[in-house]
Amino acid sequence: MIAGLQSDSIKQAAHCLCASLSLIANMSFAGKYQLESQENFEPFMKAVGLPDELIQKGKDIKSVSEIEESGDNFKVTVTTGSKVLVNSFTIGQEAELETLTGEKVKAVVRREGNKLKVNLKGIESVTELVDGNTIINTLTLGGIVYKRTSKRV
Repeated sequence: MIAGLQSDSIKQAAHCLCASLSLIANMSFAGKYQLESQENFEPFMKAVGLPDELIQKGKDIKSVSEIEESGDNFKVTVTTGSKVLVNSFTIGQEAELETLTGEKVKAVVRREGNKLKVNLKGIESVTELVDGNTIINTLTLGGIVYKRTSKRV
């Protein structure tokens, strides 16, 4: 009897876990998110060649990202003060994307579950939808990892 109850409990727990993972994998990125925190902003921006003046101006600005998603088609608009960066792409297809420095680069964005991944001129970008309200964007260049956490507004 006890073994049967334990088996049922394990089955229920496994079912809940699978259902949760399925929800996470199918969550939509669509929405508006405001930057809450960031790590290694200054070292990363220096490494990509942003002038010190712009780094100082930008370090305390809470950018807003708006993501539009329709199937595999995305439009991402990032507003940082008066600067607006807009990138549109289709998952798995080459697109011209604008980098943090304003340079336009051809790249392919991949989706892996709840993550969007792209490599822009040696910068590996991973945008992860952690839950329905939090996006973590990690940019890696060499040994420098710049992490941005944004919350849905």
